[in-house]
Amino acid sequence: MRRTLHTLILLAGMSMSTFPSEAFSEQEFGVGEIAFTGGKYEKEKFAYLILSPLKVEDGKDYPLLFFMHGAGERGNDVQKLLPHLPTQMCREEWLEEFPCFMVIPQCRDGEQWVDQAWGEKKSVPIEETPTDQMAMAMSVLDRSLKTLPIDKNRVYLTGLSMGGYGSWELAMRRPNLFAAVAPVCGGGDETQAAILKNIPVWAAHGDSDTAVWPVRSRTMVEAIRKAGGNVKYTEYPGIGHNSWTKFYADRNGVIPWLFRQVRSSEGNTSQ
Repeated sequence: MRRTLHTLILLAGMSMSTFPSEAFSEQEFGVGEIAFTGGKYEKEKFAYLILSPLKVEDGKDYPLLFFMHGAGERGNDVQKLLPHLPTQMCREEWLEEFPCFMVIPQCRDGEQWVDQAWGEKKSVPIEETPTDQMAMAMSVLDRSLKTLPIDKNRVYLTGLSMGGYGSWELAMRRPNLFAAVAPVCGGGDETQAAILKNIPVWAAHGDSDTAVWPVRSRTMVEAIRKAGGNVKYTEYPGIGHNSWTKFYADRNGVIPWLFRQVRSSEGNTSQ
């Protein structure tokens, strides 16, 4: 189904009040807002979470980790965004090693980042225009790049399940932005995978996943490799839909790998 690309208007101010939670006593999230115009969400506000480095130094730019959540975190309550990778990254030991801004938009209940049935084994073509929820996420990303002290050569994208689908598509829509992409148990339009050939990609899936079939990741990985791209793939034996916990928690795995990637005018390089 074709969708109309709606206009997103950013609020003049951004609330950076901390988000209270005992689980996040080491570092709390700020809350930003944008307003949406057009379609069923006319004039509604969308909140998103912002995690800052433990210490922000004047004149210094930091990496941006943009996270796209799964279906279980949909709604209009930012408390639902806290589980999984946000829980991990807010801990002091992770932020000390990987100082960054982490930004997390929230998809509305009943909506998706991408118009795709998650349980299908075959992909559908990417739409010319994004869903309104993807458009909102892209606007949150654009605003973050404008308002936060971000190193534009170190912008990283990851997401799980529904957010894995979102990560594949967002990377295709902004192929010149990201230094690296890490989609987890998602899928994309493999006919357009060549768009990603110049972006380092590390995908992951559980081989026993029946919510999103692992063939969706395998197909994307194979297509990028055929196009000459730089792609890594981890498939966990005996693991079902929750492949993200193990993938993200590996101290020698995807998170350190992401933060080694640096985008340059000559292409992506790792440090």
